[in-house]
Formats: sequence, structure tokens, C-alpha cells
Amino acid sequence: MTLSEAARNVAVDAVAALLDSGVIEFQTSGDVEVATCGFGADAFEAASGGSATANEIAADESAAGGVIAKAVLKTSGAAVVATCTVGTSGADFIFPSSASMTLGAGDTLEISSFTLSHAA
Repeated sequence: MTLSEAARNVAVDAVAALLDSGVIEFQTSGDVEVATCGFGADAFEAASGGSATANEIAADESAAGGVIAKAVLKTSGAAVVATCTVGTSGADFIFPSSASMTLGAGDTLEISSFTLSHAA
């Protein structure tokens, strides 16, 4: 099946709406929170071309700390929307180095950009 651009935009906008006021929770392989960054009330711009770019995401300025193994996107009510891979390349969330995937307690984690996309 190949989706039209209009259909992909609707799908991306629906997922994006679930994340309004939600969070990105970075977790260890044992599901323990390492850091949490927050979406605003309008998490994403409207989709175009099957993709939507996140509006500003609040940094976690006092992380719990640990080794990040995955990222979990959650609604404002803490329901899981998606689980994402993390890594230094070829992952949903790209870190500059494997060392940057280890946070100390009280460290800051910032997200410079995030895009939701739906393939055709």
C-alpha cells in the first residue's frame, strides 16, 4: 500500500496531537527513567509532506542519571504512544557519541530537533 501525502499528513498530525503537553522519557534497558523532556501544549507544527517538526521541547535540567537505552513518547496522561531507538547513528534519536548517552544525576539533556514522519 502506498499512502498519499494527504493521508500521511493526517496520520502524522494524529500522532502529534497525542503528544501535546506530553513527554519524551529516556530510559535504561530496565525501563528506569534517566531524563524526561517535555512537549508544549502544541507539540508539533502541522504536517506537510508526511512530516511534522516539533515545536520547542523543554530540556531536563536535572536528569536522574543513567545509561540511555531507549526513548518513550508519552501523552500528558503518561500513556505510551511510541518506543524509539537511541544511538549514535541509524536510530530514532541520534546522540553525538555513546558517551553522551550516559548522564550523571543532575545533568542536563536537551533535544535540538525532532521530526515525526510517515513513509509513503
